[in-house]
Amino acid sequence: MILQNRKRRTAAITACLAAMLTGVAAGTSRALTTEEVLNYKGADREQVLIDGAKKEGQIVFYCALIVTQALRPIADGFMKKYPFVKVSYWRGESEAIAQKLMAEIKANNLQADLVEGTGVGEIVVQAGQAVPFYSPKLEEFPTEYRDSRGLWAATRLSYFALGYNTKLVPIDKVPKSYDDLLDPMWKGKLSWRIESASGTPLFITNLRLAWGEDRARAYLKKLAEQKIVNFGSGSARTLVDRVMAGEYPIAMNIFAHHPQISKQKGAPVDTKLLEPTATTAGTMVVPKGVRHPYGAMLLADFLLSKDGQALLANAEYFPARPDVPPIDAISHVVPRTLGVKDNFVSPENLNKYTESSEAIYQELFR
Repeated sequence: MILQNRKRRTAAITACLAAMLTGVAAGTSRALTTEEVLNYKGADREQVLIDGAKKEGQIVFYCALIVTQALRPIADGFMKKYPFVKVSYWRGESEAIAQKLMAEIKANNLQADLVEGTGVGEIVVQAGQAVPFYSPKLEEFPTEYRDSRGLWAATRLSYFALGYNTKLVPIDKVPKSYDDLLDPMWKGKLSWRIESASGTPLFITNLRLAWGEDRARAYLKKLAEQKIVNFGSGSARTLVDRVMAGEYPIAMNIFAHHPQISKQKGAPVDTKLLEPTATTAGTMVVPKGVRHPYGAMLLADFLLSKDGQALLANAEYFPARPDVPPIDAISHVVPRTLGVKDNFVSPENLNKYTESSEAIYQELFR
């Protein structure tokens, strides 16, 4: 009897201690700082994020993805998996997102919890307004697609190429190299997008990095003689639309997949990759002062997962995950599948060279 009572007391004490430890663990989870939440690596990561996100109940996502094509399906897919988190989003071009975000930060009224776009991440990082974060999904990405400081992560890739009107440019006259753009027949018939980091500055930066300063500058001086049309009244997609309409025979440095999407629908447009093909990454960052860190990390994990990347692929984007291929309609403009050398312009280099490349543009092409 004494032995049995002792066993019962021991069991009760053990149960009590277990309950206390559970309470301590729960208390620790609730007491995590924002920095700890953003960089949590425990085995119970998902449950910790879920528990915190349930209390937050919402997340605000600023993104450059097309709403009907990608942004809404991603938000819906996330909320289907985590129905206790409401995703509110605001869509804009990357420069507009950066301006909105910086205005909120300046007014001490930050709304965004997660930000995604091509070029916007670099702006936020340069301004010192991005904070480090961790996702276990990033271990499945190539190292060049994730920041060593944890300040950004690639979500999607972009390849840049020529877009041309197939009615105005005979197949045997399509430029096959950068030197071909110098042909007198194209004088006044080339166009490119200005007022965007992924427009003229990227075109120039790509050549500077691939060829070196002297060769690139010598080439650009010759290219300036072609009297390129400076297009600044819309997005890259709008410029492709103008090419399709016959306003410009050729557009330079547009997203390689845009003409392919329209070509599938019967439009008189096609893509031509030049070597080296400029390649950039759409990146995701967490702004300093994030209000809903648990939900932000759940969404970050989702975007970087196979499911999230598959949604991007189905929306006609190029996923950054190497194990999620693009859809067939645009897969044939991936440089490496064509044996074309690409030049990955990292977010750091895009940020580092954009201002000086813009200065070269202003000097030679304005």
